[in-house]
Amino acid sequence: MDHSLLETARDWLGQGRKLALATVVETWGSAPQPVGSLLLVDGEGNFMGSVSGGCVEGAVITAAMDVMEAGRPQVLDFGVADETAWKVGLACGGKIRIYVEPLL
Repeated sequence: MDHSLLETARDWLGQGRKLALATVVETWGSAPQPVGSLLLVDGEGNFMGSVSGGCVEGAVITAAMDVMEAGRPQVLDFGVADETAWKVGLACGGKIRIYVEPLL
């Protein structure tokens, strides 16, 4: 667990920012980050952490913005068989599942 990321989440919440937290919840094969990896995103698109070492962060940040707007979590799946994954760069041969939730 990255305590500095959680401290940042606490600070950003204290500043009144909207936040979403993305967490790697499953991996298969060659995955760029392990289960439990975190990405914190605020309503302006600022972020901290990583769920894929840069492969799918852009897509996850976009989903996080949607999650903050809707107030409902999403589950995202990326893998080499998924055409979207190739577009965002997940070509490592593995698959990842990411849970994105709003922080209130």
